[in-house]
Amino acid sequence: MSAGRFAPSPSADLHIGNLRTALLAWLFARSTGRRFLMRVEDLDDRAHADIADRQLADLAALGIDWDGPATRQTSHPQRYDAVVRTLDERGLLFECFCTRRDIAQAPRAPHAPEGAYPGTCRDLTAAERAARRAETGRPPALRLRTDTVEFTVHDVLHGDYTGLVDDFVVRRGDGVPAYNLAVVVDDAAAGVDQVVRGDDLLSSSPRQGYLAELLGHPLPSYAHVPLVLNDAGVRLAKRDGAVTLAEIGVDEALAQIADSLGYRARSPVGMLEEFDPVRLPRAPWVYRPG
Repeated sequence: MSAGRFAPSPSADLHIGNLRTALLAWLFARSTGRRFLMRVEDLDDRAHADIADRQLADLAALGIDWDGPATRQTSHPQRYDAVVRTLDERGLLFECFCTRRDIAQAPRAPHAPEGAYPGTCRDLTAAERAARRAETGRPPALRLRTDTVEFTVHDVLHGDYTGLVDDFVVRRGDGVPAYNLAVVVDDAAAGVDQVVRGDDLLSSSPRQGYLAELLGHPLPSYAHVPLVLNDAGVRLAKRDGAVTLAEIGVDEALAQIADSLGYRARSPVGMLEEFDPVRLPRAPWVYRPG
C-alpha cells in the first residue's frame, strides 16, 4: 500500500514551521488514502535520542497519527551498505578526497551551478588515489558518477522542476550514508510514493529522482510546501522566540497553523475536511511569535 511520510532530524526540538510541514504531509497522505509513516533521520552525529522522543511526542500531541511504529535510520545500516555495494559493483562510484573548500575554489563548467562538483577526483588513477589518501590522511567519500545530467521531477505545487545532477556524495568519508542516498533507499523500502517537505529541499529532488530511477524505483509524487520565515525573511529558527510546541501550546499552535492555511477548523481531522492542495498558499508564512 502506498504511503506518505514525515522524516524529522532529531537535532533540535520541532518549531512551528516543522509542525506545519508535518501536518501538511499528514493531510496530503490522509486525503489520498495513503498510509502515513514516521521516520527519524538520525544518521547525523548531531542526532539525539531524547530529542527524537520529544519530537514524536509533540507530533502526537498535535493530533498527527502514523501507521506502525516510527522507524529510525540507525536501526538498518545494512540497507544502505547493500545499495552502496551494488552501485560500486556497477562501476558507478568513485572515491573523492575533496573538502568543501576544495570544491568551492575549483573551476567549473560555465553551465554548472554554484557548489556543483567539478569532477576533480572522478578520473584519478589507482596511484593518484593512493597518493591523495596518504596526503589527506582521511578516508574518501564515495560519489555517484552521473556525467552531470539534467533530471526532471514533477511537483504538485511547482510543476515540472529540472535540475542539474552532478557527481553527488552517496557515502561520506566517515562511512555515514549521505542524505540523498538514505532518503531514496528508505522511501523505496517503506513503499513511500508521496514526499511532502519544505520547498528548501526542492533543489535536491532531481538528484534523488535520478538515483531512484537508477536503482529501479518508481519516482514519488512530490509536494514542496512553503517555508515559515521570521520577520527578516530568514527560515524560522529556535532563536526567533517562542516557536516550539512547549512554548506555544497545542491549541494555539493549531490555531496559528490553521490561520496560516486559511482553515476554520482547529484540529487535524477538521482541517482534513477543508484540505485542497490547489488552494494551499504558495508564499512563505512569516511567523511572528505572540
